[in-house]
Amino acid sequence: MKFSIKRSAFIQELNTVSRAISSKTTIPILTGLKLKVTDNEIILTGSNADVSIETQILASDEDNELNIEETGEIVLPARFFSGIVKKLPTDKMSLSVSNGFQTEITSGSSSFTINGLDANDYPHLPEIDNENEISLSGNVFKEIINQTVIAVSKQESRPILTGVHFVLKDQILFAVATDSHRLSQRKVALPDNNGEYDVIIPGSSLSELSKMISDDNENVKMKISENQVLFTIGNTYFYSRLLEGAYPDTSRLIPKESETNVQFDARELLGSIERASLLSHESRNNVVKLTINAYDKKVTVSGNSPDVGNVEEELDTKEIDGKDLEISFNPDYMKDALRAFGQTMINISFTSPLRPFTLVPSEDQENFIELITPVRTF
Repeated sequence: MKFSIKRSAFIQELNTVSRAISSKTTIPILTGLKLKVTDNEIILTGSNADVSIETQILASDEDNELNIEETGEIVLPARFFSGIVKKLPTDKMSLSVSNGFQTEITSGSSSFTINGLDANDYPHLPEIDNENEISLSGNVFKEIINQTVIAVSKQESRPILTGVHFVLKDQILFAVATDSHRLSQRKVALPDNNGEYDVIIPGSSLSELSKMISDDNENVKMKISENQVLFTIGNTYFYSRLLEGAYPDTSRLIPKESETNVQFDARELLGSIERASLLSHESRNNVVKLTINAYDKKVTVSGNSPDVGNVEEELDTKEIDGKDLEISFNPDYMKDALRAFGQTMINISFTSPLRPFTLVPSEDQENFIELITPVRTF
């Protein structure tokens, strides 16, 4: 194997596959980066068994300045190789492999030699032949992930809740996550897709995928096999295992009716909750209280810490209707939910002080909903 390449182009793809490489793995060869050179491209692969990422650097792209002299493949120790490449002195680098997997990396007057491993010992990536794929713009896919993954459970006691449940049926893509204290649900219409999927994708995989979706709105394609999902973004392939088991029925958790409804500017409410939580975080139970006086059109948020003090702030609301209410909740759940809405008006609907309440965008109440379970304080 022998090639030369523009170093910055190589580092960009090296960073992409490095997301899947972990030094804490029970399979030693997976601490390495697989490098395969063909007549017209370099293929980089990283994997931690749960997530695998493969990306291509094409010789046909002149920006890569890729010159391939000899094909081949090898696995290199990812941590050392990545560190070396990033510290080389010039923007042009060369790599060659001799007998015994000795790999020489040169750039300018600098030359490193490191030991590689036989690429034949590297696990094969799964084959996913399913022809039915979901294709969404990068911005929409990233939004779905960021709006749902916040409600994924961090506890391994119920592994199924550490994933996001994706269902494609009747040309609607439905994504939902819950950790049993909160829930986030998003729907997207796919009028040209008649396929059917019902899978649970680990939240940790989706978080990594979200970081790889750039702002240029390139389409993300998703394919499912029996126990794997493949996302394709340009020349990069992201594989993740699926979670096994039945996801709980979340539709019954969302209240159909409400007794009190308030409209807020999401950003303004977020600022108030952040201020109230400054003191609540110092208390043992970490709750803030929302007091709604519907007759006087007045809403206040308050929090207190017996050791530090208390805070009370009157909120600016756009509309209030229904009954008076006092309700307490974890401010961290509320902050996560409000950040997922961004700069928009939202409707919050309450049923009673001890029943879950919902947050929806004022202008699109069908396709995105957040649910938070209150905290009993009496």
